[in-house]
Amino acid sequence: MVKFFGKPVYKGIAVGPVLVMKKGDEQVKRSKIENPEEEIRKVDQAVEMAQEQLQKLYDKAVTEVGETSAAIFEVHQMMLEDEDYLDAIYNIIRTETVNAEYAVAVTGDNFSEMFAGMDDEYMKARAADVKDISNRLIQCLGGGDENDFAFREPSIVLAEDLSPSETVQMDKNKILAFVTVHGSANSHTSILARMMNIPALIGVPMDLDKIQNGMKAVVDGFQGEVILEPNEFACREAENKIAKEQEKLRLLQDLKGKDNVTKSGKKINVYANIGGVGDVGYVLENDAGGIGLFRSEFLYLGREDFPSEEEQLQAYRQVLQTMGERKVIIRTLDIGADKQVDYFNLGKEENPALGYRAIRICLKQPDIFKTQLRALFRASVHGNLSIMYPMITSTEEVQRIYEIVEEVKQELEAEQILFKLPEQGIMIETPAAVMVSDELAQMVDFFSVGTNDLTQYTLAVDRQNEKLDDFYNPHHKAILRMIQMVIDNAHKYGKWAGICGELGADLELTEEFVKMGIDELSVSPSMILQLRRRIRELDV
Repeated sequence: MVKFFGKPVYKGIAVGPVLVMKKGDEQVKRSKIENPEEEIRKVDQAVEMAQEQLQKLYDKAVTEVGETSAAIFEVHQMMLEDEDYLDAIYNIIRTETVNAEYAVAVTGDNFSEMFAGMDDEYMKARAADVKDISNRLIQCLGGGDENDFAFREPSIVLAEDLSPSETVQMDKNKILAFVTVHGSANSHTSILARMMNIPALIGVPMDLDKIQNGMKAVVDGFQGEVILEPNEFACREAENKIAKEQEKLRLLQDLKGKDNVTKSGKKINVYANIGGVGDVGYVLENDAGGIGLFRSEFLYLGREDFPSEEEQLQAYRQVLQTMGERKVIIRTLDIGADKQVDYFNLGKEENPALGYRAIRICLKQPDIFKTQLRALFRASVHGNLSIMYPMITSTEEVQRIYEIVEEVKQELEAEQILFKLPEQGIMIETPAAVMVSDELAQMVDFFSVGTNDLTQYTLAVDRQNEKLDDFYNPHHKAILRMIQMVIDNAHKYGKWAGICGELGADLELTEEFVKMGIDELSVSPSMILQLRRRIRELDV
């Protein structure tokens, strides 16, 4: 019996045979060619083939894990069309008169190293994406189809790392767990694992060459532990944990349809955070009372131009119609920081988290903002819509927002277009907004605390920087006192206050939030029933 430890990405228990996925390590051979233009034609044909494969993967991912997680394959398609990337391949073929496969491999390595060396964590993560699309292109140049990821039996997948495309191609019903030697908790593969509810560990220091397929293993996502060839006691303990988890899930299912009310009679609205239309199914499946955060910026990602008013209207209307009478809170555009979009032409910033992002873009480029507001106001007639504005720091910003809102209302009235002005609130995610929340509460309909950014800005800690993990403390007294101040000021003027950041799902703080007087908690769909159970246990 051998134990290894790693970082849990999704908590859960799995017992079963291992399947070691080894990628071909053979080097792409360099060979001289006579006709460079013929090789370039081969590259263009391979790009077309790769685009078709990625479209199929996107369609499959949308069905299985929703639009938000599937967006990576649209990003890969865009990267395959990148002129700098393709020009680099063409240039190597022409100047060195070498074969297409070699030119693609060298370009992939160069671009991957370039991204890996960047300071921005989001850009660093793109290094793996470049390698993925380059490997796909080389495979297409060889005329081969994609790798076969069909399993003969349910297995625990072990790998050096897994690309998003490899993850999605696998048969979800036959994956017991993911365990990788490398990888990041913020990688797309990790996100997919969480969406698929599959136990996963990363950063496990295993030598895959010494592990045989079919070898029995236990993966404990709670302890961050992998046991190879477990003894009878370890297997029995794991089976008991699995049984307990299944019983918990069964009990959680019994909570569907129940109220989120404490034993002392306090009702808390429990809503869900989602990133796209395709995620609404998870909201209904887990019986959320509504959507507390719809990240509208995902309508802007993975494309080459701004979404039109009609495109946005269709997306918002679909969500509202599906949710019926349940509240849907849509956050206006929050592009910038770690969410970069080329066609916005935002430019490089030394500190993007403190830079040109979210409401600042909307107020500086009101035409973009107006298009979204028009779509939201028109969609509002189809359901119970609220909208909230992110990254607010002052009453002056809210006043300017209302001026633009008035302009949009007048335009729609002049055009005789049916619309309804929805409830309007703001996100409290800056210390400045907390300190003037008494004044802001008199201007808006509600507050929603974004604890991720509020923690980052209050503690002066970049939450994307893994070196600062020990300093990122969302339980810090300063954060909790700020949340209390926000709730008190909201209630003072008859407004409601909620939390839509990660802290809302922290069951250790649920009782504290209820004592503070919180009205709403918005969490990932998978946490809805656990949070409901916790609330119903409280006697505050």
